[in-house]
Order: sequence, then C-alpha cells, then structure tokens
Amino acid sequence: MSNTSYGLMEVFMLWILCILPLIHSLTPKSPIQCNQTICTLENTYGTWNDRKTCYALNVTYPTTEQQLRLAVSYVVQNNLKAKIVTKFSHTIPALSCPQQNTNNNHAFFISTEKYDSGIEIDAENLAVTVDSGVRLRELIDEVEKNGFSLVAAPYWEGVTIGGVISTGAHGSSWWGKGGAFHEQVLEITVVVPASKSEGYAKILKLDSHHPLFNAAKVSLGVLGAISKVKLSIEHRFKRSITFNFTDDNDIENVYMDHANKYEFADITWYPSKYTAVYRYDFRAPLNASGDGVFDFIGFQANSIFIAKVVRGAEKLLEITGFSKVKCSTASLSLAFRKLTANGLKNNGLFSTGYPVIGYQGRMQTSGSCLYSSTIFKSCAWDPRIKGLFFYESTAIFPASKFGDFIKDVKKLRDINPQNFCGIDNYNGIMIRYIKASEAYLGPSEDSIVIDFNYYRANDQFAPRLNQDVWEELEQMAFFKYGAKPHWAKNRNLAFLNVQQKYPKFNAFIDAKKQMDPENVFSGDWSDEILYGKELVKFDGCALEGMCICSEDRHCSPQKGYLCTHGLVYKEARVCRLLSTSVNTDSL
Repeated sequence: MSNTSYGLMEVFMLWILCILPLIHSLTPKSPIQCNQTICTLENTYGTWNDRKTCYALNVTYPTTEQQLRLAVSYVVQNNLKAKIVTKFSHTIPALSCPQQNTNNNHAFFISTEKYDSGIEIDAENLAVTVDSGVRLRELIDEVEKNGFSLVAAPYWEGVTIGGVISTGAHGSSWWGKGGAFHEQVLEITVVVPASKSEGYAKILKLDSHHPLFNAAKVSLGVLGAISKVKLSIEHRFKRSITFNFTDDNDIENVYMDHANKYEFADITWYPSKYTAVYRYDFRAPLNASGDGVFDFIGFQANSIFIAKVVRGAEKLLEITGFSKVKCSTASLSLAFRKLTANGLKNNGLFSTGYPVIGYQGRMQTSGSCLYSSTIFKSCAWDPRIKGLFFYESTAIFPASKFGDFIKDVKKLRDINPQNFCGIDNYNGIMIRYIKASEAYLGPSEDSIVIDFNYYRANDQFAPRLNQDVWEELEQMAFFKYGAKPHWAKNRNLAFLNVQQKYPKFNAFIDAKKQMDPENVFSGDWSDEILYGKELVKFDGCALEGMCICSEDRHCSPQKGYLCTHGLVYKEARVCRLLSTSVNTDSL
C-alpha cells in the first residue's frame, strides 16, 4: 500500500469517527420472528455463539403476573419445554433457547416484552418493585423523576430487569453493596412449575431470609420465570466524572487503590497504544453545577452506510493482514475518544472540560442508538445492516490475581504491540469492579472484570488476523488465572469446567431441583454453559471458540493456521498462522 493511500485511509477513518455521534438510530427488531408453523429466536447480533438456529412451537406475551402463571401452567400441563425471552436478547450464549427437538413440537417461548407496566416506588422504605419485562431505562427515568436513584446498573441500557438479574450484569464499584445489579435485590418473585393440585404453576416470593433467594439472584433463567423484582434505591444524587488519559506503566500496581478511592471507578486500557484511561468518578453534592450526560461513544447511533463501510474496511484489513492500518485507525479512535471525553456531554454538547457533573440516572447507563428517529441509522451491530460483527470476551478475576494477569498481557503485547490494535479499534480492555456476592452463581470474592471486543468473521471457518493472540489472552484468563466467565457473554471455551469455580454451585443445582424438578426451563444450550460441557471437536472448531485446538484440523491448516502453544502462557493451545516450514516447537 502506498503512503498516499495509507494517508487517505487515515483521513477517511477520522471522518467516520467524527460523524458517528451526530446521528440517531433504527429501533432494534424483536428477537422472536414467527411464521405459520414455527417461531425462531435470534440475539441482537443475529446469531448465537455457535451459529445454531433456536426455535419453538409458539410464543405467548403475558402482560400480568397471573397471565405469566397461566403460561407456565400451560407449559407444564402439556409437557413442554420453555424459555423466558426478553425484549432485547443481548446475550451471546443461547441461554434463552429451549430444549430442541427434531419434531419442533415441544418447545415454547414466554416473552416478557409486554409485561412491562409495573413500577411501584416505596419511598418510605427506599425500594422499588418492578415487572421483569420493564426496560432498564424506563426504570431509571421513573425512579429519578420521583427523587431517587438506582446505585448500580450496567453500562448498557438495552436490557430488561429480568434479563439483568438472570445474567449477573453489573456496573463498577467496590463501595457499599458493589457494582453488581443483583446485589441491590431485596426480593424476587418467581413463577415455577407445580403439581396438578396447585394448578401446574405457583408463585414463589423470595426475600433474603428464604433459602432459595441466593439461587434466584443470578439464575440464568433455569429456575423459572422471574415475575417481579424489588430493588433498593437511594435518594437522588449527582456524580462527577473525569477521564485521565495517561500511560499504562502502573496499572498492575494501582488498580486496587483506584477502586478504593473512587466509588464508580473503572480503567480502560489500550495495550497497543501503551495508554490507560482512569475514570475518576464519585458522588457530587446535589447543588453542584452541571447537567451532564454520559452518552458512551460505542453506544451512540451510526449511519447504516458508514457502519457497512467500516465493516467492509475491517474485512479487507483482515484478509490482507495490514496490521499497520489497523494500528493507525486505533490511534485515531483513541484520539477521538479523548477529544470527545468518550461521550461525556455538558448541557447536550460534548464536554469541553472536566469534571462533568450530572444526575446519576444520566451518568451511569447509556444506549442512545436504541431510540429511533429514522430508518437510515441504527446500532452499529444491527444484523439487518450487515455492520459490525464481533465477539465479546468477559473474564472475572479474583482481585488478588489480577496484577499478575496484567503483567502477562504486557509481556504478550511487548512481543509485537501491533497484534493488539484489533481490540483497541473497539474499546481496548475495559476494567471494572464488583464485590463478593452471596449469590450462588456470583463471585465469591471481590473481583476485577475485564471486557474486550474483537472482530468476528462472517464465515465461521475463516481464521482471523492475530487469531492466536486473542485465544492466548482468553486461555490465560480463564485457565491460568482461573477467571470466571460472564454468564451472558463469551465463547463456549470460556465455560469449560465453570462449575468448579463456584464454591456454592451444588447449592444452586439443589435449588434448581426444588424449583424446577422436571427441567422445564432447561435446554441443551443453557446446560452447555451451566455445566461447562466440552463438545465433540470437529474440523475448524477452535476458530470460534467451540473448542481448544489439540490438532491442526481444529484450526485451518488449508489456510496456514496450525495448532501450537502460546507465546507467554505456554500451556495455551492456539491457532497461529505458520509456514509449513516453521518448526512450531521453537515458537
């Protein structure tokens, strides 16, 4: 590539990055689509982590708790399998897919999309009770309107309350009850299968004194149908946010102090750019000046045309292997995030100085691409537009082990920093904090959570540029350092032997037997995740994390990708582009 074309690519990508935040979005479609014979379920990305098709005989849309109970009763009485489906379906694993059957006649979807009208605030006791289908943004706005705030919530608002509870979604904090949403739960109402004399379904109301409560706090949808959730709230408050873009020299030494000093701290690390962005985020007085909003850059709306162009450029760079161009665009992306404070706004405009101060309800959670004003814009990953297509890996580390993990990643990065430009084109490595939880499927110790996104090929058997780097990073996290996977994210390999990482896993299974003894709400795919089952290996299975390679055929030997060991974590087995003349034992 000539220097001239290289410069044009930089200018073009800068133009793209500058206009992305200026446009609105196309409303995401319903994840369930039915014809006269069958209903299919997709996630918001258009495909599950194993690209299978999820289907059911029919779907019902209850609007009340009684209708939800009748739906479960119908399923049990007719010996069907069922799964609860939310409005958004943002999980990467197919947790919401029911047991599949070749006759297509025994699975049933129960959607909470229309069970979303109940929000009851108990001001005296600082609590709010909400229907499981209520969207997070609706809840936040209603609570704030009445003079209160939710303390913990995920960064992404395209979720329902039932979905957040089921998957262990979280924000970031080691203060108070911590950053996990389920730690704010005071009570959960669940509809579960029952005997004929009980009408085939019954309603269980679980509070902190109930022996099943800590199972239901993070349930993966396998215990029954969440009906209502009672959450703790606080009097409305403001937050003050400053982003400090600096070098990454000391992350492994300061990450704990950072969390202890700032209530809503996080760190974003761009390894290829040797840059760390520290979020100084804490409460501010209600009378502090500022009407700030955090409209995170990655969740803002995108022109459909531009999203397609960006994806086309990604594919071209993957095919041609132009790492230098990827690194150039990563530099532009980082510069743009710094210029726009990563989406922080004051009085509706990009921030021109720190700190940015605003009410909690507008500073914690974002997702402006969800709200439609024209059909020509959308969330960048909307499958209808053939835009961005990526994987998201999320690992939850015991806090004491995280510093050594960072050191190992730096060693891997320093072998060739260009190898890390692929994730820095997205959002680098996001580092957040959650506290130890009593939930059986929650972390048993104070923990650090990392998220990183990376290119996913349209063809499941197409190897990716720097395939081996992302595989080594994954395996280092989940196997060398024993990190737990986020239940709603990750490729299949992250869940291998996951039950061994939870001291109270057996207690969860015992609760499952009590609440759903006939496994009405279980399925093949949710069992693969919950029990960490290793699937039968096949040609190319390692390319999308369906297995860890042990033979070359699990990679793509016809395209030069062979199975070899990691460069820093030698026990890792990864698919690396190698010449057939190379002695892999020396790598």
